[in-house]
Amino acid sequence: MEKKYSLSEIAELVSGTVEGDKDIIIKGISSLEDAKESDIVIFYDLKLINELLNSKCSALIIPENVRSNVIVNSKITKSKIIVKNARIALKKVLDLFYGDKEQSAFQGIDKTSIIHPESRIGKNVNIGAYVVIEKNVTIDNDVIIYPFCYIGMNVKIGKKCILYPNVSVYKDTIIGDNVVIHSGTVIGSDGFGYVTLEKEHMKILQVGIVEIGDNVEIGANVAIDRSTLGKTIIGSGTKIDNLVHIAHSVQIGKNCLIAGQVGIAGSVKIGNNVMMGGQVGIADHVNIGNDVNISGQAGVIGDIKSGMTVSGFPARPIKEFLKAQATLYKWLNKKQLQKK
Repeated sequence: MEKKYSLSEIAELVSGTVEGDKDIIIKGISSLEDAKESDIVIFYDLKLINELLNSKCSALIIPENVRSNVIVNSKITKSKIIVKNARIALKKVLDLFYGDKEQSAFQGIDKTSIIHPESRIGKNVNIGAYVVIEKNVTIDNDVIIYPFCYIGMNVKIGKKCILYPNVSVYKDTIIGDNVVIHSGTVIGSDGFGYVTLEKEHMKILQVGIVEIGDNVEIGANVAIDRSTLGKTIIGSGTKIDNLVHIAHSVQIGKNCLIAGQVGIAGSVKIGNNVMMGGQVGIADHVNIGNDVNISGQAGVIGDIKSGMTVSGFPARPIKEFLKAQATLYKWLNKKQLQKK
């Protein structure tokens, strides 16, 4: 069934104010370039004014902080919803038009899947082709498991989780509610544990588990290792980008954001609301406090206190890092002038 809403209905959803025709019917949300009539677009980048002028969209959602600059351009006559936060509005409108998309992926349990008779499957669980579910697995209600996934023994998966194709969940892993795991990710593989004797590397058994909280999203091709003993923990609300490695016995707090290609070595403890840019590296046994920001490509080799923003290698307070960089380039420029 086609979805359509008046501009006033969308404004109420995003807590915005309509400027223009509140009765315009909106049938979708799109980018500026691809928009057609009856689409709404989010506009918050003033560099794209020309694209906006050429867009076929019927209405705009604009944050308060760019409204005056847009209104000044008299050529822009489209109806608008003015909001405080365009990103939040984007999320809400996307949910409005596409939030139930996953429910129609496929229905029921595919006949090619292999499910051990001693596993327990909840209500309204959809399991795709060639999924393997081992002994004593518990899967709660409203879970979607896409084709070619593997679920090991004793795994517990909470309500409304989505596992995309080719996800592997090793034995004993615990996954909370509303968790999304993207393709190619491996949860619970062995930690990198060896002891060296006379130049021979002998494997240390990894007998711990991985525990993932509620409302976690894990990107594609992520590896989260099981602990040697105890638990590797991903706190509730944490979001992990593609191509991240989280080693054995790492403990990550709630509501953290971890960008692509981050590597976290063993036994690191990370607090709540920590943000890591791309390609951050963290040495083993480091403790990181709450509300820490780590800039992209930073190398963390020591503890970081709560509330700090750090950058560079070795990671240091951002102001100290920028000052050091400025001093270095000033010295280099001076040397180049002396050569001339």
